[in-house]
Amino acid sequence: MATLRAYAMPKWGIEMTEGVVAEWMVAEGVPFKKGDLLALIETDKITNEIEAEADGMFPRLIAQQGSTYAVGELIAVLAGPDDKVSADEVDAFVAGFKPADTKVASKAGAASPPPATPEPEPAPAQQVAIADDANISPAARAFAQANGVDITALTGSGPNGRLTFQDVQQASLPPVAIGGGAAVDLTPVGNALGEVFASPLAKRLAVQHGVDLTGLTGSGPKGRIGKADVLAKVKPVEAPAAAPPAPAPAAIDFARPAAGSTEIVKMSPMRKAIAKALSHSKSTIPHFYLRSAVRIDAILGLRAQAKAATGEAPSINDYLVRACALALARHPDVNVQVHGDEIHRFASADIAVAVATDKGLITPIVKGADTLSVAAISRAVKALADKARTGKLQPDEFQGGSFSISNLGMFGIDQFDAIINPPQGAILAVGAGNRQPIEIGNALAFATIVQLSLSCDHRAIDGAVGADFMRTLKGLIEEPTLLVG
Repeated sequence: MATLRAYAMPKWGIEMTEGVVAEWMVAEGVPFKKGDLLALIETDKITNEIEAEADGMFPRLIAQQGSTYAVGELIAVLAGPDDKVSADEVDAFVAGFKPADTKVASKAGAASPPPATPEPEPAPAQQVAIADDANISPAARAFAQANGVDITALTGSGPNGRLTFQDVQQASLPPVAIGGGAAVDLTPVGNALGEVFASPLAKRLAVQHGVDLTGLTGSGPKGRIGKADVLAKVKPVEAPAAAPPAPAPAAIDFARPAAGSTEIVKMSPMRKAIAKALSHSKSTIPHFYLRSAVRIDAILGLRAQAKAATGEAPSINDYLVRACALALARHPDVNVQVHGDEIHRFASADIAVAVATDKGLITPIVKGADTLSVAAISRAVKALADKARTGKLQPDEFQGGSFSISNLGMFGIDQFDAIINPPQGAILAVGAGNRQPIEIGNALAFATIVQLSLSCDHRAIDGAVGADFMRTLKGLIEEPTLLVG
């Protein structure tokens, strides 16, 4: 008997409730390999390419192309690539399938956020007429009609040139200012690519590497051009001519144990304290992690302006401390400590900043960071870091705190997950900023991206609460007007 598994509508993001199976890229009963493109699934924001996580085969495709299905709903039946599956087995599996509960429950007893200051009502958008047979998704149609977006000149990024929500939304936006400088025109790069039957990833790679897709027949289903087809056209970089061998460098004495011996180093009291605290944290605290990629070009622009005006500028980390403090003020359920069966929620954001010293890691605390300017935070962090490295920190300057930030970006680390510093409920890990191409619809631009990872104590913080905090934090970093207040 074959081992059958459910292939359900996936969930991307906390707000997703349904998706459209835009196109199946494999046929029933035809084996596929790990990494093969299986389907295109369209949400109200983006078209996602679904790749196979392992070798397999769909004995039955349940979802109809162009139809909408709820998150967790069965869209196909999955089996092994060599399994012999009867129709009766599939029928029985489908009949017994029960969709998982994908609803996100709000935290019981959680305090309601303060009412937002009402903003003036925008002027009503001019209504536009859209033909009934227009090649546009329902979400994109509704957005275009509500915002008065003329779609006649737009090229869709969806399957068969279908206009997606993302295409229409981008067309409604003004030029984007990156890095605090002049506005960057995000007009799609090479609109001709919209006429090419290729995956979004293949189009991006073609632009990056200057590959002409015109007339190219892909190796994918129905001749679709994929990643491998583009990379096959990329000219390999010629190896430089061999240089004459350099003289051998002088031997360096690295002071290491003699062969066959072992150097034993006693843990310092600080090292012992760190080991005890973090071992306790990992063994007793149920960690979960929330990750987000954030653009920091606007902050880089603010730093450049501050440097030009005063000759000095706060660090990126200083801006992040300020952003975290404001986000914690809006989400007090993340600004917590856990003590046994009690959760201590704080009105003030006391943020611990990880500092590496010769004796180990220590986390001095910027107290009341939500009430301090970026400049004041910068001065406080520098003073605390100097004290930490010279061993002059007082206990009240590194004990307690309601939240921690650990930044390894200056060491070239792209992304990592940090261990929670008990009794705090969360810690933010910050990676290095990397210049990367980003796509908005068919538009290509470059931005400086930082990977953030939030480690949460699941005893006190629910996934939805942590996700709301990360969404607020991302907004504050990418639109940092409040950070300079």
